[in-house]
Amino acid sequence: MVPYFNIVAETNQNTVVTEYEPVKSRSDSYESEAALEREFIRLLGEQGYTYLPIHSESVLIVNLRERLEELNKYKFSDSEWERFFNSSIANPNDHIVEKTAKIQEDFVQVLKRDDNMTKNIMLIDRKNIHNNRLQVINQYVIGQAEGATYDNRYDVTILVNGLPLVHVELKRRGVAIREAFNQIERYQRDSFWAGSGLFEYVQIFVISNGTNTKYYSNSTRSNAIKDATNRSPKKGKTSNSFEFTSFWADANNRPIPDLIDFTKTFFARHTLLNILTRYCVFTSENMLMVMRPYQITATERILNRIEIAHNYKKYGDIAGGGYIWHTTGSGKTLTSFKTARLATQLPFISKVLFVVDRKDLDYQTMKEYDRFEKGSANSNTSTKILEKQLRDPKAHIIITTIQKLSTFIKKNKDHEIYSREIVIIFDECHRSQFGDMHDAVVKCFQKYYMFGFTGTPIFPANAGARTNPKYFTTEQTFGDQLHTYTIVDAINDKNVLPFRVDYIKTMDTDADIDDEQVWDIDRKKAFEAPERISLVANYILDHFDQKTYRGDKTYVYNTLTNISEVASADRGKVEEIKQKQRLSGFNSIFAVASVPMAKLYYDEFRKTIKNDPTKDLKIAVIYSYAANEEEVDGILDEENSEDTSALDQNDRDFLESAIQDYNMMFHTNYDTSGDKFQNYYKDVSLRMKNKELDLLIVVNMFLTGFDATTLNTLWVDKNLRMHGLIQAFSRTNRILNSIKTFGNIVCFRNLQKRVDAAISLFGDKNAGGIVLMQSFKDYYYGYESVDGKPMPGYVDMVEELTTKFPLSEPQIVGEQNQKDFIALFGAILRMRNLLVSFDEFKEKECLSERDLQDYLGRYQDLRDEWKRKRENGESTDIIDDIVFEIELIKQIEINIDYILMLVKKYHDTHCEDKEVLITIRKAVDASPELRSKKQLIEAFIAGVNDVEDVMNEWNDYVYQQREADLNQIIQDEKLKPEETRKFLENAFREGEVKTVGTDIDKLMPPVSRFGGGNRAKKKQTIIEKLKAFFEKYFGIGSMFKSNAEGRE
Repeated sequence: MVPYFNIVAETNQNTVVTEYEPVKSRSDSYESEAALEREFIRLLGEQGYTYLPIHSESVLIVNLRERLEELNKYKFSDSEWERFFNSSIANPNDHIVEKTAKIQEDFVQVLKRDDNMTKNIMLIDRKNIHNNRLQVINQYVIGQAEGATYDNRYDVTILVNGLPLVHVELKRRGVAIREAFNQIERYQRDSFWAGSGLFEYVQIFVISNGTNTKYYSNSTRSNAIKDATNRSPKKGKTSNSFEFTSFWADANNRPIPDLIDFTKTFFARHTLLNILTRYCVFTSENMLMVMRPYQITATERILNRIEIAHNYKKYGDIAGGGYIWHTTGSGKTLTSFKTARLATQLPFISKVLFVVDRKDLDYQTMKEYDRFEKGSANSNTSTKILEKQLRDPKAHIIITTIQKLSTFIKKNKDHEIYSREIVIIFDECHRSQFGDMHDAVVKCFQKYYMFGFTGTPIFPANAGARTNPKYFTTEQTFGDQLHTYTIVDAINDKNVLPFRVDYIKTMDTDADIDDEQVWDIDRKKAFEAPERISLVANYILDHFDQKTYRGDKTYVYNTLTNISEVASADRGKVEEIKQKQRLSGFNSIFAVASVPMAKLYYDEFRKTIKNDPTKDLKIAVIYSYAANEEEVDGILDEENSEDTSALDQNDRDFLESAIQDYNMMFHTNYDTSGDKFQNYYKDVSLRMKNKELDLLIVVNMFLTGFDATTLNTLWVDKNLRMHGLIQAFSRTNRILNSIKTFGNIVCFRNLQKRVDAAISLFGDKNAGGIVLMQSFKDYYYGYESVDGKPMPGYVDMVEELTTKFPLSEPQIVGEQNQKDFIALFGAILRMRNLLVSFDEFKEKECLSERDLQDYLGRYQDLRDEWKRKRENGESTDIIDDIVFEIELIKQIEINIDYILMLVKKYHDTHCEDKEVLITIRKAVDASPELRSKKQLIEAFIAGVNDVEDVMNEWNDYVYQQREADLNQIIQDEKLKPEETRKFLENAFREGEVKTVGTDIDKLMPPVSRFGGGNRAKKKQTIIEKLKAFFEKYFGIGSMFKSNAEGRE
């Protein structure tokens, strides 16, 4: 199809370069880090950056003053500058969050002049970006003299108007890029806040080893700051985790990894300034998000299309629109938000309508938009409110559903909005109901610019029988395809996870399910036969723990604590209260073909669990009408989350009783009537996201548009195809942490041909190798990757481990050997994490549990030793190259319950069996969480007599020890007892000790007028002691309460 506009000359000021041809001279011609740094700075110089030889804070501040004077065309007097600097720039009460807000939102600060008048001072010009001056400095030093924990020397920093807004950390070629990331983590912890804290203004970090270069935001989510200041091992995943770093790419999604190419594109002046001023979102949760290249490209292409169509008067025409194909899970909501936000700033646009196809998505989008910017969008519960918003000049962005917009058009034959220029964005625009709706919009609105976002467009190949032939494909409906980012792109960029699909044979005649097959009644009966239902249900119960890692892998997650209040209140009326909790494993959805089948499975699960309580799972079911057995065009019929009136009495009664079971389980009060059913739907959705439900049985609900990062498995007894298949599969592949490495799909029907067809349609013909995981044999024995590289298997790795580093040798000698061991054992941990979900692995594990623990112990010892070396300043280059798989060690997590079980066993042998003691010692050594508690555990074992209830005895023991230790610290450091206990109660609740701000000062004794000079040192000692106390007692014993009696 010919595009609608033939543009002769286009501006080259796109933020993301359309197509990039890599430079011939590669970064790998620069051997040392210093040479790479010199070349990087030289290239920036060629691009209009000014190099400054600034290496200390005093000179940095002088330059900052000059740049702000130049930008604002105003000369500060010395007293004005001192006032402005201390109150607006380096205010001691401001930290990363407040400083980020000054760049993103409050970039105009007020100066109180000497004559008492005020003047607005701009820190950055967000309107005319080329008024901002770009400078580059390197080897900047900040040290203990400025209050930093260690002396640090930073690689390269980009100053915008004198403020450090972008920081670059380089490593020499061959060093893992993750090490540059770790280095920045250390700086954030040790020194960015030191001196005047100017480095807390950094918005974007860039890390590179020459060959690979990535960028990420300062992620000022509060726990990212806590991570940086806490010096405790990171719990769970914040978006400050390495998984959230991104490659830059061109508009065709080709990554630009080499530092030299990255410098020519990402660091081009207009690109960098656009990213800083237009394509960052500082959310209402105080988190800075930097958009990814594909999101920026899509946003700019829509905005360009609107401007061109406006100039050519092509509004109200398909030529003034287009669609964006971005795969499910790639952040379409953020792209649409930014597009809507920037479109409202065009002088001729009066409104942006964002149209979703379901009420719950309307609510979800509103919540997301509100998270990006409080009050940025308006949503409506009725057509009446929608009508009001369309008249209100202040309501710029309106989120609504298709149904409400249709009703509005039917009721209002003429309305002033019809003659205004408005942008209409449809979310998930592959839906069939767009046909008629589309007709109505086109007839009434005269000056619209219409765009669609979809993860699965309709092409001629998957169009099926459409009701309206005019709107047969997405392109016929919306116009040009403006940008594409497929599931293959997303998996390659590690923005979503690949799938692992198992086909479980449940019938003898399990031929490929093909479209020609007639679904006769016998076949339906065969699928619903009690033997088959029982077989599938038992398979799920037997394999649940293995597929979802329940009881095996743990991580910390921010859970919602007041679900039923949030679910039953009007939207946004009740504030969500979240708390960090340690969760075990993931949860799952079971998609079945029909309501009768959902009922059969629900009953079968309940019956089996009743007979065998060891298989206990929290199970719920939800449906609202009998969906078709097979959707003709693969698009999943929408079930109505608001209404069960279409159900026949039998199905409704069954659902009523299942909801009563749910009420018993969670102490709620829902039923199948209107509002209560809607609230049940919301409650189920929130409990799935919180991982409080293990298994949710659905017909069509929750298979599109539902995001839960804790979900990793989809069980399928339903004939999915094309859209429906990719949409349903994509519920499982959201990124959460390094434990969740793929989405698990278990099919009880032979859908293999359909899976291949869908993946090649929505990926490309070679997508299978990227979108689907390899087989067990490949991971176990080795395979060749898509680009022909030999990948070693688990067997080879273990053989190399036991040959090169036998346990018979008392230790691993020499830095290079230690480094090789750490790299190899890390690779084994990653591979084990994949293999555990395969049934075959149980019989084929080649390391015994005892050997695995011994190797883990060594791995931990080396980690402790290298950490100590770094802190004592003995670190060599080699230490910087090491990446420890901490999150994965925790997965072979030995928790305190396991240790107590062993203690019980030891006592049952009247303390004779010394073998048990060895097991306990090895288990404690192998766990990072328990090492800090080693003395505590050993003293408990030595001192405890024959007891019935080891757990109770342990809790008492921990409680007494904790009290004694705390009283000792309070006494030694002369701390205020009540404040100290309150402070620690917060720390135990939030899972970390907070050291930013003045909290610690409030615990300290008043400063004596004499000899108060050592306060900073004393504060450091107190911090160290409180941290050691926290590490020792976190996660064990009863809850820590601030009043000594507050035991649970």
